Amino acid sequence: MFDKLLIANRGEIALRVLRACRELGVRTVVVHSSADADSLPVRLADETVRIGPASSRQSYLNAAAIVEAARQTGAQAVHPGYGFLSEDADFAEICAENGLTFVGPPPQVMAALADKSTARALMSRAGLPLPPGSVRTLPTAAEALEVAAEVGYPVIVKAAAGGGGRGMAVVRSAAELPRAYARTRAAAQVAFGDDRVYVERYLADARHVEVQVLCDNHGNGIHLGTRDCSVQRRHQKLVEEAPAPALRQATLDTLAETALRGALSVGFTGAGTVEFLVDEAERCHFLEINCRIQVEHPVTELVTGIDLVHEQLHVAAGTPLRWRQGDVRLRGVAVECRVNVEDPDRDFAPAPGRLDRFRPPGGPFTRVDTHGHVGYLVSPHYDSLLAKVAVWAPDRDGALDRLDRALGEFDVAGPGVRTTIPFARRVLRDAAFRAGRHTTALVDRLLNPPAAGAPPAVDAPPAAAAVPAAEPTVPAPVPDIRADADPAGRTPVTAVPAAGPNAWRNP
Repeated sequence: MFDKLLIANRGEIALRVLRACRELGVRTVVVHSSADADSLPVRLADETVRIGPASSRQSYLNAAAIVEAARQTGAQAVHPGYGFLSEDADFAEICAENGLTFVGPPPQVMAALADKSTARALMSRAGLPLPPGSVRTLPTAAEALEVAAEVGYPVIVKAAAGGGGRGMAVVRSAAELPRAYARTRAAAQVAFGDDRVYVERYLADARHVEVQVLCDNHGNGIHLGTRDCSVQRRHQKLVEEAPAPALRQATLDTLAETALRGALSVGFTGAGTVEFLVDEAERCHFLEINCRIQVEHPVTELVTGIDLVHEQLHVAAGTPLRWRQGDVRLRGVAVECRVNVEDPDRDFAPAPGRLDRFRPPGGPFTRVDTHGHVGYLVSPHYDSLLAKVAVWAPDRDGALDRLDRALGEFDVAGPGVRTTIPFARRVLRDAAFRAGRHTTALVDRLLNPPAAGAPPAVDAPPAAAAVPAAEPTVPAPVPDIRADADPAGRTPVTAVPAAGPNAWRNP
């Protein structure tokens, strides 16, 4: 195991990794922007490094500053958390070139899986089911029209380098396709610097289901069951649960086994998530593989008893997997709700501010992951995730009731501060959700109920539901905020950017 690890992230995930390191006897270095100088991860770290101003691009996305901070402090490894540089293959390669272990898959694996078209081709060769459509990218609108005519409308045009709901367009007729094709390519070039696109059948009435996998550097891998992440708003997940409800056991087994086969086929290592769309006939369609810890990882930990961050660190240190597939037992049901500092009554507008009151819930089988505390100033510069409330119960009804109780206890208040808790409780009480019949259309239906006299709404996905939900996004740069001296008297360092069923086994 490492002696010292640098945490290249902020907020609740930085605190989560820090606590795992402390339990394993690993000293921690937490890098931070000036806006996070008094955050809880910074307060608890063994060492801290100020790497830049509030702007993400000048701090948490500044690979050179992060690597230099690791070199100055003698860190041996870097844990990227989620978001920011967590799936940046170039950053992983820079770490390796500087003698640092990146906690994640090899750079070449990350690069291949980041390209959706390449990932589709690799998973197709591994036998994973894909939505009908093109495996390769389509350089002309004429080729896109040929594919669409073959698979049938509606189709969705997707950017090969896209993510988070950006770089895509749903097309319902051949007349619409050339313009949508050109528009999507142009948008992809601006957003990702890559205008390649592909076309696939748009799947209506779908659920978003994912599989957690763990793989080591010795060809071993296991899956840890499924999660349902269908409760989404604008491709951001709001409520997640494990295992995915109301699916046949045969479907759950197929998802898990094919996900693990796909991950091992490309040499994946560490903790990853294989994401699928599952249609109303329970046909499964591969979406993508995420190469990092997920926000919703606590629900998997609660039903398996396996600490995923511990396992990430052991794998990164070269230890063979400490679990076999036969050791994994799924017990009960876990449900998680994200508590975002947003105002549901104002179209979920960010509502940051100082927390004058902050009392998380407690009680049996209730877990709260948060970096918040009384007096904490929720920054407007970063993602609005403040806390995750996850509960466990022997059955789903009990878990949903427990989560509703816990959210009712959560006391968060301050000037201008609003949270998504009231809306989350609406989701938990929705009849379709309680019955496990919800799809990615649930949130849209709750926000836009049918007019009086209209037929009942059906949970069919909105126009963009065929892409996976994204992890927290990074806003545009904002002005710098000067950091004060470290009040705890630790060793801050100002980084100077440097230049430029059985376990599967690969043969």
